[in-house]
Amino acid sequence: MPYLTADSITFHYVDVGQGIPFVFQHGLGGDVQQTQDIFPPPIPFRLISLDCRGHGKTKPLGDPSRLGFSRFADDVLALLDHLHLEQVVIGGISMGAGVALNFALRHPQRVRGLILVRPAWLHDPAPPNLQVYPRIADLLRREGIEQGRDTFARSAAYLAVLRDFPQTAASILKQFARPQADTFAAVLERLPADAPLRHPDEWAQIRVPTRVLGHGQDPVHPLAYAQHSAQAIPGASLTLITPKEVDAQQHNRDIRHAIEGFLKNLTPPTPSP
Repeated sequence: MPYLTADSITFHYVDVGQGIPFVFQHGLGGDVQQTQDIFPPPIPFRLISLDCRGHGKTKPLGDPSRLGFSRFADDVLALLDHLHLEQVVIGGISMGAGVALNFALRHPQRVRGLILVRPAWLHDPAPPNLQVYPRIADLLRREGIEQGRDTFARSAAYLAVLRDFPQTAASILKQFARPQADTFAAVLERLPADAPLRHPDEWAQIRVPTRVLGHGQDPVHPLAYAQHSAQAIPGASLTLITPKEVDAQQHNRDIRHAIEGFLKNLTPPTPSP
């Protein structure tokens, strides 16, 4: 498994396949397995994915004050420099979409295209759809993993999500199951309190081909956020995908199909002999 050491942290990443390089970042509390699960081999492009700080096999946590979108984006930049990649297509799921958006804004010369899957942030920190994560962090600190999980599973907030969105509820509950969940609790506080962009005018500065993917049955990833992203980024397109609540496997197939089509359109045609 490949690793990169930067800023006194050992980052785990994957780099598989050949062709146009696509950096695809995972969601909050996830890891590179989340992005790999969407693309079983063979992969018709080069898939690169980094375990962000406080996630997966990347250790140690480092300075908690450095947990934020700009730092996560700069960690991706360090990986691209390590791999000697001058320009890539970048994308992500949920938090990863925020990392990709921040990267495209702050390092535009390194970006060939942008893909945002189920964005959960816009330009305002601490959005209401993410309030559950600081609550989980507080429980992890006060009660530990097992007791905290039991307390949360009995809470009215969780039961309401479980009743209407069981797939989303299961995903939220996994925050207690990930390795070193209590050690990495700071991630669940600091990322929701941040934002990929900080001003509405910044959306218009994204000047690369962009595709946004979203659906309307997930309270953590409102469809309105995907719609706003597609409207605010010049020339961006919105693709509606099957909700996990309807068919989780089709959800992943829809993401895979949309991304592969986007990358194919960015790849120059092979010259005729």
